[in-house]
Amino acid sequence: MRRLYAAPGNPGIAAHATCLALGASDADGLVGFAAAQSIDLTVIGPEVPLVAGLADRFAAKGLAVFGPVAAAAAIEGSKAFAKALMARHAIPTARFETFDDPAAARRYCRALGAPVVVKTDGLAAGKGAIVCHTLAEADEAVAQCMEQRAFGAAGATVVVEEFMRGDEASFFALVSGEHAVPFAAAQDHKTVFDGDAGPNTGGMGASTPVAAVDAAMQARIMRTIVEPTVRALAREAAPYSGVLYAGLMLTAEGPKVVEFNCRFGDPEAQPIMACSDGDLVPALLAVARGERPPAPAPPAQAGVCVTLASGGYPGRYATGVPITGVEAAAALPGVHVFHSGTAMDGGALVTAGGRVLGVTAVAPDRARAIQAAYEGVARIRFDGMHFRTDIGRRPARPA
Repeated sequence: MRRLYAAPGNPGIAAHATCLALGASDADGLVGFAAAQSIDLTVIGPEVPLVAGLADRFAAKGLAVFGPVAAAAAIEGSKAFAKALMARHAIPTARFETFDDPAAARRYCRALGAPVVVKTDGLAAGKGAIVCHTLAEADEAVAQCMEQRAFGAAGATVVVEEFMRGDEASFFALVSGEHAVPFAAAQDHKTVFDGDAGPNTGGMGASTPVAAVDAAMQARIMRTIVEPTVRALAREAAPYSGVLYAGLMLTAEGPKVVEFNCRFGDPEAQPIMACSDGDLVPALLAVARGERPPAPAPPAQAGVCVTLASGGYPGRYATGVPITGVEAAAALPGVHVFHSGTAMDGGALVTAGGRVLGVTAVAPDRARAIQAAYEGVARIRFDGMHFRTDIGRRPARPA
C-alpha cells in the first residue's frame, strides 16, 4: 500500500497526504516516525532543517533521504561559504568580498560603485539580498543587516558583490555524489511589485520554460557551473545529494551564479512540477540510494505560478483572514492551487503566512498559461490580498 505523509503539512496537501503534528525541524520526531513506519523515502523540502543537519540524522539511522547533509547544504546556508567555494574552484560568479565590519563593507561598496548588491551571509527567507542603486542605499543596506540586525544573526556577516546584468534563470539539477543530471529551468520574480520594483520577497511567482535556456545553454550551465560545483563539494568532503538549484544571471560573458539553493525552489517548483510528465519518485529514490538518477523528462508544456500574498507582505501582515474561491479556481482547466501560508479555523480556510497561495496554470504555451493563471487568481479573495500582474511576462532573450 502506498502512503504519503507530510510534516507538518497544510490544508492543501491534506487532500493528498496524511498530515503529521510534527514540525519540519523536529529531528527526533521525524526520524522516529520514519523508522517506526518503515518509510521508504523522505524528501526534505525546506532549507532550514537541511542546513541544521536533518538529512544527516536520517542517514545515520540508515533511512533513505532526499536532501543534502549539513556540510553540503551550507551552499545555501552561508553565502560566504558558497562564494568562497566558487572562488577556489573558478566557478563563474560576481566579484565579491565578505565582511563582518560595517565600515569595511561600505568602503568596498565604494570600490565597486553603484549599483551594488548587499547580501546576508545566513538564511533570510529569500529577503536577504538587497539591490542598491546608489551608494546611499548601500550604506543603508549595510546598516540594516549589520547594525540594526533586521535579519538577526543572518546579517552579522555580509557579502558585497557587483551588480550583474542579463536574464535571470533558476536551473535545477538532480545530484548524487559526483553524478548530476539536468532537470528544468524556471524564471522567478523576487520583488514584490510589478516591473521588478520594491523589496525582495521569497518569490512572487515563476514561469517555465525559459527561452534563454535552450539545449546549448543547458549544456553550458552543466559544464561550467553544476558539474564543477558538484566536484568541488565532493573534493572538500561535502558530497552533494539532492536537488541543486543554481540561481543564475545569463550575462554577456555567459552564465554566472547569483546564489545556490539546496532544495526545490518556491515558487519555481510549482510550475515545473505541474507541467512535468512522468513520475519523479524513481529519480528521487535513486539519489537517496546514492545511485545515478535517471534524467527526468523536461516540462512538456508551459507553466506559470502567481503568488497571492497577505496585505503588508514582505513586511508585517495579519493572519487568520478568511479565504474564499480556492475551489472555484482549482476547478478551471489546467489550474492548480498550491497552499503555503494557510490553515483551517473552525472549518474555514484562513491565511497563516505572508505568501498564502500559489495559483499555477499549465497550458501548451506561455500566453495561455498566463491567462489561465490570472483567471484562477480572479476567483480567489481575502482581505489585503495582493499579487504581481506581470508574472511570466518578463522578456527572456537568448544569451
